[in-house]
Amino acid sequence: MAPVNSSASEKGDYPWWLVALLVIAVALAAVIAANDIFAQVFAVVLKGLGVTVFVTLVGFALATMLGLGVALMALSEHAALRQVARFYTEVIRGVPILVLLFYIAFVGAPALVTAVNFLAVPLVKAGVMEPLVVRDVSLMWRAIIALMIGYSAFIAEVFRAGILSVDKGQVEAAKALGLTRYQRFRLVVFPQAIRVILPPLGNDFVAMVKDSSLVSVLGVADITQMGKVYASGSFRFFETYSIVAYVYLILTISLSLALRGFERRLRRAEAR
Repeated sequence: MAPVNSSASEKGDYPWWLVALLVIAVALAAVIAANDIFAQVFAVVLKGLGVTVFVTLVGFALATMLGLGVALMALSEHAALRQVARFYTEVIRGVPILVLLFYIAFVGAPALVTAVNFLAVPLVKAGVMEPLVVRDVSLMWRAIIALMIGYSAFIAEVFRAGILSVDKGQVEAAKALGLTRYQRFRLVVFPQAIRVILPPLGNDFVAMVKDSSLVSVLGVADITQMGKVYASGSFRFFETYSIVAYVYLILTISLSLALRGFERRLRRAEAR
């Protein structure tokens, strides 16, 4: 869902689009409550909400940490680290999330299990541990790892652009004060860069909510998978996917509004 246009809000335009969305949302909620079929579909789909939220939060947190690491590598003074970061970013950004999901689930996970078993041969022979099998790696975590890797490349570019936006004079002044590299980043660079980083980072978070629906192809019981199972058994595709779309819209629009509100509070705090 497209984020709220902050420039329009700053000009004092009344958010009629939000009023229209609220009216539509309330009207649809009334239809769901009054219609037994829609109410049944809604109850089934809602069972996958917890999985969707968990996959999104964990996947995004891990992607943010990995993306920050890749961004710092890209800005490193060492050419080898910069080249590795650029290689990672370009390759991962060029692979569709769905393809990456299948690759991690059906190639990466078996390869990881094989590698762990190879390294753990002495422990297995000693009876300390049992050999791992591929099914020991849950499909949910395979999906989370795929989302983490896929989004980390985009988040790395967000962090890199934000860090580069900080005036070099600020960094030179911090060096002159004798601050270490870590202190310069924590006390000078990051507090200024976060103002540039937050808006696109929030957009990536909203996008991951929607892309988390891709985990349904692995059978993970998220919102989309619960809808898919219900529709395949009842053949009520219109009702089911209308409810699925409704739930995702509520999630993404609510997140967009919350993120815009947070940005406005930050701007007001800076203006004081």
